[in-house]
Amino acid sequence: MDQNNAGDDEIREEENFEALLNESGAEPARLMPGQKVSATVVKIAADWIFIELGRKGEGVLDRKEFIDTQGRLTVKEGEALTAYFLGTENNELRFTTKIGGGAAGLAQIEDAWRAEIPVEGFVEREIKGGYEVRIGGSVRAFCPFSQMDLPKSRPDEGYGKKHLSFRITMFSERGRNIVISRRVLLEEQAQAERQAQRASLREGMTVKGTVTSIREFGAFVEAGGIEGLIPVSEIGWGRTEDIRDVLAVGQELEVAITKLDWVKDRITFSLKAMLADPWETALEKFPEGSVHVGKVARIANFGAFVTLGPGVDGLLHISKLGGAKRLKHPGEALQVGQAVEVRVENVDVPGRRLSLAVAAAADDAKEAEVDFGEYAEQKPPEVGLLGELLKAKLAEKGKK
Repeated sequence: MDQNNAGDDEIREEENFEALLNESGAEPARLMPGQKVSATVVKIAADWIFIELGRKGEGVLDRKEFIDTQGRLTVKEGEALTAYFLGTENNELRFTTKIGGGAAGLAQIEDAWRAEIPVEGFVEREIKGGYEVRIGGSVRAFCPFSQMDLPKSRPDEGYGKKHLSFRITMFSERGRNIVISRRVLLEEQAQAERQAQRASLREGMTVKGTVTSIREFGAFVEAGGIEGLIPVSEIGWGRTEDIRDVLAVGQELEVAITKLDWVKDRITFSLKAMLADPWETALEKFPEGSVHVGKVARIANFGAFVTLGPGVDGLLHISKLGGAKRLKHPGEALQVGQAVEVRVENVDVPGRRLSLAVAAAADDAKEAEVDFGEYAEQKPPEVGLLGELLKAKLAEKGKK
């Protein structure tokens, strides 16, 4: 054998041995009580079910957790499952699934309390201050009204005779005093949904949501676990006097995301962005020279803004008001909310501007131009004709 080849083989074997040594010596990440893991069933024994956790090693679950009411085993080798880490006992990693059913004993319930593992409970009845819930088959627990659900989320049919998930918040007097909460699990779930949404949301995208509440300044909308605000200015293209005339609590709608502020946990939605821009058809609806009846929306020192349609306002300049009289302020001729007939003088679609004039004044100006033209075309009376008229008047007086 070539000595060089033999040397290369020895070097490769040493490198492989070192890699295996490093891999075997690498310590798996330490599990914390209550930590949720994904595992695979590798062996089912008489009392225990052995699971593989990947590089984290192996663990065991009590076989009783997988026996149904008919005494049948509900899991098989090779099946994937989710479990919660309880702790180490006799050098074994002990796990459990969501605690519930007749097989769960008081010791397991105490372990679930220490490790903050969810438990399954059956709501027996409503009592003073909350609900009586049976967990682990026969263990009684108490859930206060405030901990049964998220605020303002109580279902119409109530909670009686239902199987629900809870977390144990108090375990004392050796299990004689157990307090549980469903709300903390719902809040954690909502938080997880919000985190997932944050990763997918972008400004400019559209989402479907439901109106949860209405205020004077806007409407709150819940969309996929997150809540945002539609400001009153983003309800529609026109001015919204009362949001309740447009939206209602429980109404489903599609909105656009205009701003995401994760630092302040604020999301701004727009309903207006989902509607057609009225300025795209403004030139067709309000051509130059056309007459319309509008409503005075607001008054400034230089003129009045008149609404001709949703989202389309025109300016009636102060110089177009008062006729021959010079006004000091547009308020001398108009007031907010007043209907006024106007003529469109100019349309600037890119600038989103309309120049208006009072229709009656514009008509008078046109008539005046016509009258002046006719007058200018008339010839002055001839002098001879005027003399003859004077002679006729004198003759008439002589006869008298």
